[in-house]
Amino acid sequence: MAKALFGHMSAVDPRVAAQLAVENRRLRTRVADLEAHVMRLQADNDALAAAVADAPLLTLDDESMQPA
Repeated sequence: MAKALFGHMSAVDPRVAAQLAVENRRLRTRVADLEAHVMRLQADNDALAAAVADAPLLTLDDESMQPA
């Protein structure tokens, strides 16, 4: 009797399996989109960091250093 109940409990409803497959596919697509977005953000960040590294540092001239 226990084996029969266990067999009945472990059977997967095809509707549930199909719903899980759709949800899994949707989540995989979302993860791929987010990974692509992270890659674009990293590229933008690298470009900005390179632009900052190439830019001259902020300097003050002698006149602005004089007391008022």
